[in-house]
Amino acid sequence: MTRSHHPDEEHQQQLTDQADPDLVEQRARLRARTRSTGRRLAVEGRSGRQVVPEPETAAATDISSWDFVWEVADEVAPVDQDYDRYSSYDVAQHGPKPVPSWVVTDLSALDTPLGAIKSGKEADVSLLERALPNESCLLAVKMYRTARTGMFHRDSGYTEGRRIRRSREGRAMSARTTFGRDLLAGKWAQAEFQALTQMWEAGAHVPYPVQLLGSEIMMEFIGDEDGTAAPRLVSYVPASSEDSVAVFTRLWHGLVEDLEIMAGLGFAHGDLSAYNILVHENRCVLIDLPQVIDLVINPQGMAYLKRDVDNIASFFARKGVVDADPDDLAMRLAISAGLT
Repeated sequence: MTRSHHPDEEHQQQLTDQADPDLVEQRARLRARTRSTGRRLAVEGRSGRQVVPEPETAAATDISSWDFVWEVADEVAPVDQDYDRYSSYDVAQHGPKPVPSWVVTDLSALDTPLGAIKSGKEADVSLLERALPNESCLLAVKMYRTARTGMFHRDSGYTEGRRIRRSREGRAMSARTTFGRDLLAGKWAQAEFQALTQMWEAGAHVPYPVQLLGSEIMMEFIGDEDGTAAPRLVSYVPASSEDSVAVFTRLWHGLVEDLEIMAGLGFAHGDLSAYNILVHENRCVLIDLPQVIDLVINPQGMAYLKRDVDNIASFFARKGVVDADPDDLAMRLAISAGLT
């Protein structure tokens, strides 16, 4: 099927004429928030993203010098430019079934980038709206950096025990060649997508993985309808009227349930801390899962599990949670994983 990336004027007018007034208002608020920052999602890949050279390097052939569109002068990428594109759902790997009712799967939906959420050493996360005339959903888009957009920094210890079918690919990734770094980005994205899928199916509180396309994952946006992301646990502050210790105790017990689910699947997070846990609707939500550790295959599995437990238990203990005992939690997770 030939995909069109630019809706013609007649189709665009039909969308405008048929749009629900509430959706129009919501989109206007979201786009106003994007304009206020002057930042746009514009990373190389699908779903309406593109890479544009900076003006002073436009003639360069080395695309590693290219930067994100939101850093380019206004005459190259004006903030009011129309970035709508058709959904890439039809050419992507899909998340687990049944697909939640809030996910827009219609192939005539338009993807509209709404701005950056987080930029990291290995991946960038941005906000995107996928919309039909009468319904829409907000998605978090995580794009892993390839050889063209940056260097991947994950410790090789995380991948011990993971099988690489082709020896050429394994050698390239070990040597960190351009080809190997591209492969690594896709491998990390695939690992995170699979972990999210298994944990979602098992009932853990993680973002629903909507689709995987190359080194890009689209997942449930954890936050408010106006595009405000849920706070990270490290910066979460209970309402002034709430008992802080009681709030963090409740969050602790909910998180332990999810960690037991993860351990029951044979996994440890591998990089667990208050920085990669969100707080939403009175629950902890686990994020950032590309480095999940297989507790049986990886020879360092229990060491990573112990580090996870020590990190997160120490955080909750500082918040006054008396149940946050690392030794007790380590034992519970080992039992859940069938290792004792």
